[in-house]
Amino acid sequence: MAKVYVVGTMDTKGPELRYAAERVRAAGAEPVLVDVGTREAGAGADVAASVVATHHPEGSSAMLGLTDRGKAVSAMARALSRYLASRDDIGAVLGLGGTGNTALVTEAMRTLPIGVPKLMVSTVASGNTAPYVGPNDLTMMYSVVDIAGLNAISRQVIGNAAHAAAGMALTTTPASGADKPGLGMTMFGVTTQCVTYAREAMEATHEVYTFHATGTGGQSMEKLADSGLVAGLIDVTTTEVPDLLVGGVFPATEDRFGAVIRTRLPYVGSVGAVDMVNFGAKETVPPQFQGRQLHVHNAQVTLMRTTPDENRRIGEFIVSRLNRMEGPVRFLLPLHGVSAIDAPGQPFHDPAADRVLFDTIRSDWQAAPNRQLVELDLHINDPEFAAALVANFRDLSPA
Repeated sequence: MAKVYVVGTMDTKGPELRYAAERVRAAGAEPVLVDVGTREAGAGADVAASVVATHHPEGSSAMLGLTDRGKAVSAMARALSRYLASRDDIGAVLGLGGTGNTALVTEAMRTLPIGVPKLMVSTVASGNTAPYVGPNDLTMMYSVVDIAGLNAISRQVIGNAAHAAAGMALTTTPASGADKPGLGMTMFGVTTQCVTYAREAMEATHEVYTFHATGTGGQSMEKLADSGLVAGLIDVTTTEVPDLLVGGVFPATEDRFGAVIRTRLPYVGSVGAVDMVNFGAKETVPPQFQGRQLHVHNAQVTLMRTTPDENRRIGEFIVSRLNRMEGPVRFLLPLHGVSAIDAPGQPFHDPAADRVLFDTIRSDWQAAPNRQLVELDLHINDPEFAAALVANFRDLSPA
């Protein structure tokens, strides 16, 4: 039977954690109470904090003598991540805590594959939960009252969470019935025409998951790749890279493309929408960019055209990651424009700036048998370009 791992600091939340475990058992699932305390050993845990600590990459000695609570919590989070990764019987993970324990447990939860139930009862769940959740299927439940003693409110909230975790552990979601492999794609409004064609062309053979390239979208796609839930990627829209490098509101992380490097999945990519950096309403554009070429996409989104120097940096970032990919790779350059507004007569049409991007990728490209750079005299939204994406992916990953 898959088990519910109930995780928290037994020295400060012992009664609450034991109550959660009791309710999990009452709901018919088997609890495993895991202590992640960093100060004192708690009583009653099935897995002591000292056992979790041995899973730290540098061993439990890396956690001994840490008087800085922040460092101790970070060290325990790394240990917990590796401890959970070592288990093959996880049906769900249930965490309880305040700010410190929320940071600790959710960091470990985020390393688990998509599909493994993750539920965190937290005092901070009614605020900005993005740092805790990230691109993961992690559920946050607001504790209402502090997790500091059992009372009528905390029993109800913790009990509900325990029953929910038990239900998820005991009940497996049926498969969709389709045996088609998963395929991830990235899209933005200005690459919709391209992605729509490619998606419709691939749906006969693949379960297609499209991600809006808003920072979290790219992370979510790569999380699926790391979780083994896709068979490949058609990464049309890499616009999150300019936001990372220049300072937009939809940034990638430094780990963009990292999942492809780690998994060696078939990868077909392009430079969709890298002609722009994204901001909010026009009045929110930072002062240092007020003199730049701006385009009001709508009342909430303002786009800024990238410069030749920024395009050089963008090209360097992308190609440095492509050169590290050891799986089958095709990267397609649309030489007549990279977005709907980078075309003749459109506000971001700038062949000179695009040329710097293309030249940078060409010059830094490291030839290898598994990697091919494909240049096409097409605009990214031309049907022929979308068809080329599809054809190249099918060549790398025959259905």
